[in-house]
Amino acid sequence: MANNNTNAAAYWSANLRLIIVSLVIWATVSYGFGILLRPFLAGISVGGTDLGFWFAQQGSILTFIALIFFYAWRMNQLDKEFGVDEE
Repeated sequence: MANNNTNAAAYWSANLRLIIVSLVIWATVSYGFGILLRPFLAGISVGGTDLGFWFAQQGSILTFIALIFFYAWRMNQLDKEFGVDEE
């Protein structure tokens, strides 16, 4: 029973770590690059507009979509590692 609880705690810890890292990446890209760092990124042109505007309008959305796929892929790996995957 104790081994099962330890396994569940390790699984939940790995899941939380993955969620926190994903949220930090998304916040950095959407809030950091799109708002806070926009003046520094204004001189870099991407597709006819500055990089700060691109991150605010497109980059945060594309990053969010990429994080969704990454999270699903990584959770499938964690499920297999901890033996709770769907067979």
